[in-house]
Amino acid sequence: MLTPNHNYSQLKDSYLFYRIAQKTRAYVESHDGAKLYRLGIGDVSLPLCDEVIKALHEAVDDQAKKETFHGYMPECGAHFFKSAVAGYYQHRGVEIDVDEVFVSSGASDELGDILDLFDKSSDALVIEPAYPAYVDANVMAGRKIQHLASGREDGFLPVPDENIRASLFYICSPNNPTGAVFTREKLKKWVDFANEKGAVILFDAAYEAFIEDDGLPHSIFEIEGARTCAIEICSLSKTAGFTGTRCGYTVIPKELEREGMNLNAMWVRNRTTKTNGVSYILQKGAAAVFTEEGQRQIKANIAVYKRNAKYLTDALDKLGIWYCGGKNAPYVWMQCPKGMSSWEFFDFLLEKAQIVGTPGEGFGSCGEGYFRFSTFGSPEDTETAAKKLVELLSE
Repeated sequence: MLTPNHNYSQLKDSYLFYRIAQKTRAYVESHDGAKLYRLGIGDVSLPLCDEVIKALHEAVDDQAKKETFHGYMPECGAHFFKSAVAGYYQHRGVEIDVDEVFVSSGASDELGDILDLFDKSSDALVIEPAYPAYVDANVMAGRKIQHLASGREDGFLPVPDENIRASLFYICSPNNPTGAVFTREKLKKWVDFANEKGAVILFDAAYEAFIEDDGLPHSIFEIEGARTCAIEICSLSKTAGFTGTRCGYTVIPKELEREGMNLNAMWVRNRTTKTNGVSYILQKGAAAVFTEEGQRQIKANIAVYKRNAKYLTDALDKLGIWYCGGKNAPYVWMQCPKGMSSWEFFDFLLEKAQIVGTPGEGFGSCGEGYFRFSTFGSPEDTETAAKKLVELLSE
C-alpha cells in the first residue's frame, strides 16, 4: 500500500492567502457590487515594461524560423541570461561567475526546491514574522524548525545568538512582511555566525530593487565572507512584473562547500536531473530587464509602487500609528490600533472600509498585533484606501 507524506498533516489548516481569499469572497457574495481596495496579496498591477515585451515578441518570432528556433534550453540557464545577471551584480560591485548563476521559474519555487541540497536532519531557522512558505516547505520536508522572534524593539532585524541550534538560516531583506532591511553591520554578524557554525544562509532578495538608501546592501554577496556560507535567491516578479510570466535566478558560489560536497556542483546535478530549464522566450524577456533601457523602465514602475507606499505612510503618520517599511520595500507593516488582534483588524477594515490587507499573525506568532499592506495595487485605489483609513481610524 502507498504511504503518503504524513508531514502534510502537520501543516496549518489553510495557507494564509487562501484564508484571506475565502474571507474576501464571502464578503463580496454578501455585499453585491461592493468595491474592494485590495492591499493584501502582493501581486503587481502594472504590465511588463516595453523593453521586456519587445524581447518576448522577438523571441516568439525566433521560434517561427528554423535558423533561430530553440528547443531544450540549458537546464541551469542560457548563457545570455546568466551573463546579464552577472553583469547586473558587477554593476553593484559584486563579482559573480556566470556558472554561479542558475535560472529559475521564480523565488517561491526555488525556495522550496533548494531544500533538496540539505539533509532533513539539518534544522531550519526562520526569523519571524516570515513569509509562510519558509515554514511550510520545511514542514513538508519533515525538517525541524527553530523560530527566532523579532519585534519592534530590534526593528524586526534580529542578530544571531548562541541559542541558535539550526544550520539552515532564512534571511529575507528587504523583508516580507515587515519591509525592514538589514544593514551591512547586521548582515555581517549573520555571515560570520554562519561561517563559524558551518551553517548556510538562504538569502531571499526578491525585493532588492526597492532599496533606495545607498548604505543598505542589495545582495548578501556585498558582505565579506558570504561566498562561503550563502545562497541568494532572486525574482523578477516584483522587480519587473513577472508574477504571471515566472522567471528568477539563484546564485550559488563555487566556494560554498559542506562536508566535502560542493553545493554549486550539487545544484547543477539537481537541475539537470529534475528540470528541463526555463523556456527560451521567457529567458529572452527576462534578460531585457537588465539592459540599460530595461532598468530605466522597471525603475519607473517601481516609482509608482513607491508613491503608493507614501500614500499609506502619510496616512499612518497623520494617525500617529507606528509602522516600518514602505521606503526601501513594497510593504508597510503597521501596529494594529486600539489593541485589536490582526484578524480582528482585518475584519474591521473589510467591513467598515472595504480594505483588504494581511493579518500579521499569518506570518508567525510574533506578527500578532501587526498588519501588512502591499503597495502593488493601482495608485487610484491605494490613494482612496489611505484616505478611507484616515477617516475610519480618526473616528
